[in-house]
Amino acid sequence: MPILLFLCAIVSVFTTIGIVITLLSETVNFFREIPIFDFLFGTKWSALIEPKQFGILPLLAGTLMITSIAIIVALPIGLASAIYLSEYAPDKVRRIVKPILEVLAGVPTIVYGYFAISIITPIIQFIFPSAGVYNALSAGIAVGIMIIPMICSLSEDAMSAVPRSLRDGAYALGATRFEVALKIVVPAAFSGIVSSAVLAFSRALGETMIVSLAAGSTPTLTFNPLDSIQTMTAYIVQVSLGDIAHGSIEYGSIFAVGMTLFVFTFLLNILAQYISRRFREEY
Repeated sequence: MPILLFLCAIVSVFTTIGIVITLLSETVNFFREIPIFDFLFGTKWSALIEPKQFGILPLLAGTLMITSIAIIVALPIGLASAIYLSEYAPDKVRRIVKPILEVLAGVPTIVYGYFAISIITPIIQFIFPSAGVYNALSAGIAVGIMIIPMICSLSEDAMSAVPRSLRDGAYALGATRFEVALKIVVPAAFSGIVSSAVLAFSRALGETMIVSLAAGSTPTLTFNPLDSIQTMTAYIVQVSLGDIAHGSIEYGSIFAVGMTLFVFTFLLNILAQYISRRFREEY
C-alpha cells in the first residue's frame, strides 16, 4: 500500500512537470521568432490577421478586468454569506442553505455564459445603452456569481474552525453578535478567508467558457467594462479550433499565452500559501 500511495502521489508531480515542459518547449520556439519584449509590452494583438502583432497587453488587460469585476462581485457576497452561515444561521438553515450555495459550483460554466448573454447583458444595456451585446461587465458579473460558492464555503469552514471559547469570551465582555463576527471571528479566520479569495481569483483568471460567450473576441487595450474584450483563455479557445497549422507562429502563440497564464496562476498559489502561513492562528 505505501508503494501504491507513493505512485498515486508521484503521478501529480510528473503531470505538472510534463505540463511545464510542453509549455516551455513551444514557448521557446515562439520566442525565437517573436521578441519577448514585444510580446510582454506590445499594445496590439492581431495574431490571425495581417499585419500580425503579438503584444499580450490587450489580452492581459481583458483577463484582469474580468477577474477584478468577478472579485468585486463575489467577495462581499461570499464573505457576508459565510458570516451569516457561521454566526447567525440556525443549524437547520445552515444544513439547507450551504448545500444549495455549493450547487452553484456544479453548474457548467457554459450555462453561466448563456445566463450572462440572456439575462445580465439586457439588464446592463437597459442601464447603460452604450453597452454592446458582448462586454466585459456582463462576463465579469457571471464569473463572480460562479466563484461565490468557493469563497463562501472556504471562508465558512475557516470561521467554523475558530474556537467557541473566543466567542464566549467576547460575549462575556459585552460584545454583540455582529461585533464578535467582525472583530473576533473574521480576524481569527483571516488566513483562510484570504486564501479562499486568492484561490477564487485564480479560478476567475482561468475561466474560459463564460468569457468566450459573453465578453466577445476583440483584443483591444481598453479599461471600459462596457466594451468587448478578449481574455487569454478565450484566445486559446479561438485558435485551438483546428484551423491553425501545427508548428505555425499562430500555433506557438497559444503556448506563449498559456505559459503567461500559468505563471500568473502559479504566483497566485504561492501568494495564497504564504498568506495562509503568515497569518495562520493556531489555538
